[in-house]
Amino acid sequence: MIDRPIYINQLIKFKDKDLIKIITGIRRCGKSTLMELFKKYLIKNGIDNSQIISINLEDLRFNFIKNYMDLYNYINEILVEDKKNYVFIDEIQIIHEFQKVVDSLYLNKNVDIYITGSNAKLLSSELSTLLAGRYIEIKMLPLSFKEFLSTKTDSTDLEEVYNEYISFGSFPYTTFLEEDEIGKYLGTLFNDMIIKDVMIRKGISDEAMLRSITNFALDNIGNLLSSNNISNTMTSNGRVINVRTVEKYLDGLRESFFLYKASRYDIKGKQYLKTGEKYYVSDLGIRYFILGRKVGDRGHILENVVFLELLRRGYDVYIGKIDENEVDFVAINSNGKTYIQVCETLKSNDNEIIKRELNSLKKINDNYSKIILTLDKMPVSNEEGIIIKNALEWLKE
Repeated sequence: MIDRPIYINQLIKFKDKDLIKIITGIRRCGKSTLMELFKKYLIKNGIDNSQIISINLEDLRFNFIKNYMDLYNYINEILVEDKKNYVFIDEIQIIHEFQKVVDSLYLNKNVDIYITGSNAKLLSSELSTLLAGRYIEIKMLPLSFKEFLSTKTDSTDLEEVYNEYISFGSFPYTTFLEEDEIGKYLGTLFNDMIIKDVMIRKGISDEAMLRSITNFALDNIGNLLSSNNISNTMTSNGRVINVRTVEKYLDGLRESFFLYKASRYDIKGKQYLKTGEKYYVSDLGIRYFILGRKVGDRGHILENVVFLELLRRGYDVYIGKIDENEVDFVAINSNGKTYIQVCETLKSNDNEIIKRELNSLKKINDNYSKIILTLDKMPVSNEEGIIIKNALEWLKE
């Protein structure tokens, strides 16, 4: 198993706290493995096996659990009295009205609850209202570049590892497969996501249209998109679809954690904008499997990698707008903001590229950090307070 310190440390931090721990993320990103790692931590630190109750609702051994009462009765019958019980439930959204079980178990002070789900509706408004103030969400992603790097016996050539990372993807299990096996694995995984996580859950019947919209979004990572222009493009290609249906499909892809949306932020006006957004994919290996590597899209691929890394580091991430210029990312957390431009290379004969990237950041009149990330091999430099650094070194931090 690959160590996932970013996430395991969060579980350790919240152990025995009066909070339900909810781990969310795309299927096969490592949620079940994370719970196994944490169970090992518990046993290593004196918790007896009898105090650990573990249920994977996708496992046929638990096929007898048909509804929320079956789930509650099974857990309730095997709780150890007078000791802390650690209850782990994998893919809990399979059970209709599962929140009733979670709420009831929460009332038992001898129970520490950990649940996973691969759909964002796990935290729907209904559940959020029922459990308000009583849960912590741990948002899990596939392997970061640093985690992927840790699986390599030889990690000296960062560029070579990065090319593998964006080609073969970041799902943990791909690191145990041969190169010719990875495509089949990703294909099966993608089909499962499309059928189980989007079509069935959203009641979508037109699989061909869903795949077309998915391909369009993947082909346009890092570009400003709207439901309206997707609808217009599909219609002009002979596939009539209205804006509301496009939004339904995009919602399904986002709820399954396959796509992430970044909205726009007006830096000068300090307000969030309702129009225009960008989409990024949770795993570039699937994108490569579906589209192949296109000439000229390495900049957008790097942008995608940086976006996901900012999410891992706990930022809310927006697309920045300052006058008529764009800042790739405005990353916001409790400590303030960081402005980031992402550029595959800053090298050009007339230095126009670096001027353009610098100018957008120079227009920002505050004292928050401003960074340009590039794949150019270069030492960290500073241009009028703007830090320029190699993106792969930044990803290793």
